[in-house]
Amino acid sequence: MVFGLKIKNIAFILLGAAIFAFGLVHFNMQNNLAEGGITGITLLLYFLFGMDPSFTNLALNIPLFFLGWKLLGRQSFFYTVIGTVGLSVFLWIFQRFAIHMPLKHDLTLAALFAGVFVGIGLGIIFRYGGTTGGVDIIARLVYKYKGISMGKTMFAFDAVVITLSLLLYLSYREAMYTLVAVFVAARVIDFMQEGGYAAKGATIISEKSEQIAQKILTEMERGVTVLKGRGSYTNRERDVLYCVVAKNELPRLKTVITSVDPHAFVAVTDVHDVLGEGFTLDENKQPIDPS
Repeated sequence: MVFGLKIKNIAFILLGAAIFAFGLVHFNMQNNLAEGGITGITLLLYFLFGMDPSFTNLALNIPLFFLGWKLLGRQSFFYTVIGTVGLSVFLWIFQRFAIHMPLKHDLTLAALFAGVFVGIGLGIIFRYGGTTGGVDIIARLVYKYKGISMGKTMFAFDAVVITLSLLLYLSYREAMYTLVAVFVAARVIDFMQEGGYAAKGATIISEKSEQIAQKILTEMERGVTVLKGRGSYTNRERDVLYCVVAKNELPRLKTVITSVDPHAFVAVTDVHDVLGEGFTLDENKQPIDPS
């Protein structure tokens, strides 16, 4: 592919742009709900002056393309152009072939639909290396250099634009439902960025760590990492076990631990985007077919 672009990435970025545009047209625009960032500004111009978002989206993003070229690199820049142009094209299509969804009597449902569609659309775009321009570029840069999730960065920018929307055309009721939609979208974006597969990580401290590790290996066929630890109160060194299991395996793991040592200390944490043997690779180090 030219510039190292992948057909799979382009296809998913366009899919994400289509889902995003569908949500904006059918749930935000039809129910007078605002958005954040550059998209929110395009909606603000639409509600105030009737300007077509498919054109204003491109016009507002052209200056930011230069920022993307300098900071994101050539490949990410072209993915961003594809995502932004794709969003404008799908906005144009869905506005002219819209499905009427009368949800103004139930803005809670409209806000939830808006948040889910926007979140899924942007989540897919981000996951395959693209953005839709505007604040998405800034959010991607913040995530790249500061480690702050894209959802949180976008939520901060959204708050500013939504405040302007409230002052200019939104009612207090519509502003509140807009915040609900933005919050849902941010959570969905983070979920898709961190990985759809959630697992559990267990830290185990026990006098019988060796027996527990052996039983996990033989009965659950899960690997266990042995770490060296020292108790601050007793000043004694002991083994600390760390094991990652699928969410539905956690009850069984607890049973295995307590069967060996009912007094073991166990701390369970959420683990996202798990890679490696037993999760994305089989015992022969080959990718596991998700189907």
